[in-house]
Amino acid sequence: MPENALIIAAGFGSRLASLSPSKPLTPVAGVPLIELGVRQAAAAGVRRVVVVTGHEADRLEAFLPSLAARVGVEIVAERLADWSRPNGWSVMAGAARIPGDYLLMMADHIFATPILAKLAAQGRADRGVTLAIDRRTTSPLIDPDDATWVHTAPDGRIIAIGKTIPAYDAVDCGAFLATPELAAAIGAAIAKGRAGSLSDGMQALADAGRAATLDIGADDAGAWWMDVDDPRAHAIAEVEAPRYLPHIYG
Repeated sequence: MPENALIIAAGFGSRLASLSPSKPLTPVAGVPLIELGVRQAAAAGVRRVVVVTGHEADRLEAFLPSLAARVGVEIVAERLADWSRPNGWSVMAGAARIPGDYLLMMADHIFATPILAKLAAQGRADRGVTLAIDRRTTSPLIDPDDATWVHTAPDGRIIAIGKTIPAYDAVDCGAFLATPELAAAIGAAIAKGRAGSLSDGMQALADAGRAATLDIGADDAGAWWMDVDDPRAHAIAEVEAPRYLPHIYG
């Protein structure tokens, strides 16, 4: 079980800009997204969280010490100088501050507790990364124009991943159990001329047979998750998050 988590929180968050100047600090039913992420990681057993900052970094970093004290975990901020780069650059920057394996999360994704708890237990020698996936690809909670799609083999390993792949049977939930292989794969992809997205590294590991998946299932309570990426999703999350995250909202 990993003791560390990495939360990517560096991007501009243009689709939520009408609600808040800082996406990670956007409240959902009164709780900022970054706090939801840290509390979810802590509930999965994490004791140290690296948060990669960029846009509105000063504001976000000023919030983290009080959050660490309230939740009882160590929080380390790693500022990305050029936060306009693809998200794989955030993964590399944050992973450099973490020894060993870690939960990797997006700051704008929220999850029912069982998802991260199950994911944290997926460490295996035969995989370099494990991605939480949802096979309910037509769920109304998924934005098809923004989703990252996944095509899997019969054994659950990833064949292809990306926003525009022609065939898919699952959607990327935005939570990973990563080993140091993931950041190395992103770096190798950049060296070959790729832009450096997280999906670039994931595809490289998939091509090597090292990218596995965790199917979150279809249970209403235990398999709930959301990408809070625009005002529509935010409005839904305001209603549903307190229902599915009782350990946070009480």
